[in-house]
Amino acid sequence: MEVVDKILNGAVLIKPKVFIDERGYFSETFNQQSLNEIIGEVGFVQDNQSLSQKGVLRGLHFQNAPHAQGKLVRVIKGAVKDVIVDIRKRSPTYGQSFSVELSESNFLMLWVPPGFAHGFLTLENNTVFFYKVSNFYNASSEGCIKWNDKTLNIDWGTNDVLVSKKDEEGEEFQAFNSLF
Repeated sequence: MEVVDKILNGAVLIKPKVFIDERGYFSETFNQQSLNEIIGEVGFVQDNQSLSQKGVLRGLHFQNAPHAQGKLVRVIKGAVKDVIVDIRKRSPTYGQSFSVELSESNFLMLWVPPGFAHGFLTLENNTVFFYKVSNFYNASSEGCIKWNDKTLNIDWGTNDVLVSKKDEEGEEFQAFNSLF
């Protein structure tokens, strides 16, 4: 695994080694020892996977302490515009966002530490999004910032998206009281 970029005071864009030949490819997508060298020791407790059609937007989600989650995210099939927002009040990058395309062809992974809101927009039909989390889901710790918040001004590339009711009703960033 190699570090492609370090962003927003803690998030890391990672590319695994990929071996491609006429048969296809082989890639080691998770190696605890290599990952520990890049992001420090993180114990993952659960894997999650979603299938979405083009234009589905999920996010911007997070979990508060003591159930805060770090996420190692990647795309198995298709492509997404992946977005994170630093919601750690004492961070020099508080309120800043970062976006990157993750796809089956670029093999990129993003480490999203606890204290970041995360979301993605699917760019292709039948996109399979996969992520490892460092803590179990806890409904009472769940939070959501509105995906199209005017203060954050995230350029999703479109406003023609399909979102859940929960995501549509996310908090406005200016009214949001971060517990991080």
